[in-house]
Formats: sequence, structure tokens, C-alpha cells
Amino acid sequence: MISRYKYWFAAVLVVAVSLLGIVQISKDKSWTLEKYYSQKVDWKDCYGGYECATFQVPVDYSKIDNQSFKLKALRHRADDEKMRIGSLFVNPGGPGGSATDYAYSAESIVSPEIYQRYDIVGFDPRGISSSEPIRCLSNKEEDEFLDASASSADSVEVANLVEISKNFAEKCAKAAGNKLGHYSTLEAAKDMEVLRRAMGEAKLNYLGKSYGTYLGTLYAALFPNSVGKFVLDGAVAPEISLRDQEIAQAIGFDLALRKYLSKNKNVSLENILNLISTSQTNPLKSKSGRILSESLVVTALAQSLYDSQTGWHELNEALSQAITRDNPTKLFQLADDYNNRDSSGNFYSNQNDISIMVTCLDWPEERTIKDMANDQKVFKEISPVFGPYLGFAGLPCKYWRAKPQLPNLSLTNIDTPPLLIIGVTGDPATPYKWAKSLVKSFQRANLVTLKGEGHTGHNRGNKCVDAAVDSYFLTGKIPTAPLICAQSGN
Repeated sequence: MISRYKYWFAAVLVVAVSLLGIVQISKDKSWTLEKYYSQKVDWKDCYGGYECATFQVPVDYSKIDNQSFKLKALRHRADDEKMRIGSLFVNPGGPGGSATDYAYSAESIVSPEIYQRYDIVGFDPRGISSSEPIRCLSNKEEDEFLDASASSADSVEVANLVEISKNFAEKCAKAAGNKLGHYSTLEAAKDMEVLRRAMGEAKLNYLGKSYGTYLGTLYAALFPNSVGKFVLDGAVAPEISLRDQEIAQAIGFDLALRKYLSKNKNVSLENILNLISTSQTNPLKSKSGRILSESLVVTALAQSLYDSQTGWHELNEALSQAITRDNPTKLFQLADDYNNRDSSGNFYSNQNDISIMVTCLDWPEERTIKDMANDQKVFKEISPVFGPYLGFAGLPCKYWRAKPQLPNLSLTNIDTPPLLIIGVTGDPATPYKWAKSLVKSFQRANLVTLKGEGHTGHNRGNKCVDAAVDSYFLTGKIPTAPLICAQSGN
């Protein structure tokens, strides 16, 4: 599956529990929301120059009791304490991306000026990375799940995918127990308010990328009076259906692939379609005998299209190996990077599982199997490469054993201070039209458009975009009109 929003991390942290500051909260079982808000976050030095802590949040905000999640947070203190502006919460996307890993890379994810004047804070949402991570499948089961597809909508393929999806839902229900229905973005947004209040921050300043924009949008809708400076980059349209997400991404990735092909004459669309077709009947194999399935080919393509600078170069190498020398090594590497899998077959994060768990709670899948099969024809017609693999992406959600946690509030006309939304015209994962849609969700939001390729616009070397973000976070000034930036940054 390639439907989740992706962000590549600059660091992966292995956390020793002894390094974490433990939150101080009453052991009284008569828990209330106010007790969560008033807990003291006890930061402890970690990793040489950082601070770590844990804090607690209720499992179920509608029925608060003594059941809680313990979430991990990490921050880097502002270099210039005298000129410190406040804390800047960051989230890299996902669902399932580790915000503590992201904050650990603070020096490389924001400008030196922001690094000097803000504490950079990241917390791993419930179920993710270091915050009581949940895993549904074994390594072997994960491989089988990621290899499966129903690209032809053949009845046998569909039946097999249904069984695999049911198994995934069952395994997740068993792993999560009575917490199964409580890994939603809505609850993560409420958790972010718990941390803000516990830290004593007057307002929440926030930099959210990709799926992180949805987290930020829900927070703003829930707590508009707590919103400080918000930058939402690689926007997710908040009220889009699961089907419409999938079809928009299918189109976006196909367009990005065609743009890549227009710049690289050594490979054609026909070459790629033949490679996918051959992987169904006579797949390439690694030296160890691992089969390069069609799903892994498509995943490798998607991985390379997130970044037009490094990704396109890697795709050149991968396709050259596979097409001219029947060598799948680089394609395996690209697919495994996307899936967080090492060369030994171990998955070094739980992002594959938790991304689906969050998705199934955020967006209901209301289509029947027949509806999905009919949609498959539409998907394939408008997106011949990626469409066939996204039409059934929401299938596990049909068998989810917990109800979606949908926001019972309007996601339009949200009344907050002015904020920035960034969209890239050639973004394959979060299409540009989503950014334009998200702008309309707020009373005071301004759109920064990057005319170019790749996923998200900030901190990718574009001076125009980065200057707008820096000016906003450092001075509060926002462009008076929509800002359009060229790919070159001129």
C-alpha cells in the first residue's frame, strides 16, 4: 500500500527508559481532564543537548478514568535563551511518523534563526514509535501483507486481499485490546493540548508536515483560542473521503512519474508498465530468492517520487539495474526504505501497522467490495500505474472492530490567528488542490505556493518559501496576498 503520507527521518532514536523524565501525576483513581492538564512534565537531559520526558493522556476522552497512554516527548532548547520566543511543536507526518525523531533533527529541519529562538518540541502520538508502540503483524506477516494486491480486480485476487485485510484487522484488535478505538488523530490533537497545558505554554506554535497538517487542523478546530503561529505544509484536505484521497494520490503519483519520465529519456512509461506486468508472471528475484512483487515495484516508484532531487536519481539507478540487467537490488532498497524494513527482513518501526490503524479511525470506508471493484476501473483509467494499487487501499477499514473517531465539529471557517499553508504544485502525496481547499477551512490563512515537484515545500532549499516561514515564526508577519515561489527559489 502506498496511501500513507510519508516523511523521511534524519535520525532514528533508540530510547533508554532510564533517560526519560517521568511525569508527576496523582495516583488517585478519580482522574479528571484537569488533572491531566495540571501534571508536571519533568524534563531530563538526554542524548547530549536534548531533554526527554513522558506525559500521560486519557485513553478515552469521552470517559476519563485511570486508563492512560504514556507518551514520549523530546525537545531542544533555544540556543539564544535571552531572545527565546517560545516552544515550536513539530510533526513530520505519517500517520505514524515519529515527532521525537523529527525534533531530534531540529538543527536540520528549521533555519538557524528559528533554532536559536525556539525550543523545538516533538511528541510521539499514541501507539507510535516510543509512545506505547503497537504492532499487529510479525515480520513474515508484514511482508505478506505488503506484497498483496488486487490490481486486476480479479475475483481470486480480491478474495485473497479480503482475507489478508480481515486477518490484519483481527490481529490489530487482539494486539490493542480495549484501546483499539483510541489511536485517532482527533485524540492525538487533544493529547497535544494536554502537553501544551502541562508545559505552561500560553499558545501552541506548530510546524506540521503532510499528515501533520491534519493533526494541526483538528487541533485548531478544537482549541482555536490556543493557536499561536501555525505552518501547515503539504496540506491534507480535512473533509475529503477515503476514496477521494486514494484517487487524488493515484493521479498525483502518475503525474509525478510522467514528469520524471519527461526529464529522463533513457526509460519510458512502457518500460515501467512492462516491469510491473512481468513482476506478476515472472518476477525478478534477489540472490537470496526474495521475489520482487508488483506491489514492491510500485512502492519503490512511489518512494522515489517524494523527492525530485535525490529520489529521481535513485530511480534512474534502480530502473537501469532492473530493466537492463535484471537486477532488483535497488528497487528492493527503495521499497524497503519506504516500508521501514532492513535488509535482514526486520521492520524497524511500526509505521506500516499504525498508519492503517489511524486511517481506519479517521476516515470510514463505506464502500462495498463491489463498489471498490467498480472504482478500480476508474482508478486504472485515470492513473494506469498507481491507480490499480490504490483502489483497495482502504479494505482493512471495512473489517475494523472499532468505530471511527470523527470530529463532531465544523472544519470550515475555523477562527484562529493568521496562519500559513504551503502547497507544491507537483506534490504527488498531498496534491496541490488539497492546500487550496485547506486555506478555505480557515478565516485567516494565506497560501504559499511552490511551483515545482516533490512532497512539501519548506526546508527543501527554496529561499522564497523558507523566508516566508522564517518571517512568520520570527516576527508574526504574514504575506498580505497569496505568495507564489518558483522551484529555483528566485
